[in-house]
Amino acid sequence: MPPVKSRRRITEYVPYQLIKDVTFRDTDVLRRFISSQNKILPRRKTGLSAKVQRHITREIKRAREMGLIGYRGQ
Repeated sequence: MPPVKSRRRITEYVPYQLIKDVTFRDTDVLRRFISSQNKILPRRKTGLSAKVQRHITREIKRAREMGLIGYRGQ
């Protein structure tokens, strides 16, 4: 029987109390959650809970709409 792979426990990158005040204007914080090609990183890479990931995704999309973050990488 092959060995069982253990999954690494995911911990939140930033506590929810600090991230709930992040808005689309905080591009420095939001850039931590997008790749070099300006794609939104998945939960398994960011280590965020589902609730916080939805919040960050919504704010990234708002920042894109306002032109603060690009849609495509260079």
